[in-house]
Amino acid sequence: MTSESVPTDDNLPEAHQSIMRATYRALCNHGFAEMTMQDIADEADKSTAVLHYHYDTKENLLVEFLAYMLTRLDEQIAEMEGASATERLQCLFRRLSPDEGDADREQFYRALLELRAQAPYREAYREQLRANKASIQQMVADIVRNGIETGEFRPVDPEQTARLVLAALDGARGAAIALGDEEDPRAVREGLNEFVLDSLRRENGENGENGESGDDTEVEE
Repeated sequence: MTSESVPTDDNLPEAHQSIMRATYRALCNHGFAEMTMQDIADEADKSTAVLHYHYDTKENLLVEFLAYMLTRLDEQIAEMEGASATERLQCLFRRLSPDEGDADREQFYRALLELRAQAPYREAYREQLRANKASIQQMVADIVRNGIETGEFRPVDPEQTARLVLAALDGARGAAIALGDEEDPRAVREGLNEFVLDSLRRENGENGENGESGDDTEVEE
């Protein structure tokens, strides 16, 4: 796993950024259940005392990590200012599902699946995951709403569309990671392009391209 595949953000405090990136690598290398504070400290080239000073517990650190990943996604979509609503949605489709054969992202999403399995029993994880879902859902709804306002999309319910999109991507990701159905994420992305985006644009007389955006900016959920 190389550092180039880990999200960076020079606007965050240096120590926090370093620890968050180290957490990403540790999750990929060890998984959620086996990862320890020492593993993160080793990846960050820091002592466990520093981690405990800033975050106290592994649970607190992981909650901060989930919030960090949400910030990264939000910033990368914001960087697409000027792009069409279609292009921004296609970017999100890619960012929220693993590609077949992308071992690093598959390992990361597997660790996230393990973490999510703890949500019914760990309130801190549950609340942050709910906040992440609500924020990403609002992000999708805002893009759809903008597409409607600019005339790119026909009038639809942005919130309902956002729920459909996230449920489809989440289901495909779960099938790929838990069941080994590696074809699901790509099939769902293509289906979202064909049946959701094409439907949104059809009333405007646009044919809609079923191909995916070429933007490969790296980011995780």
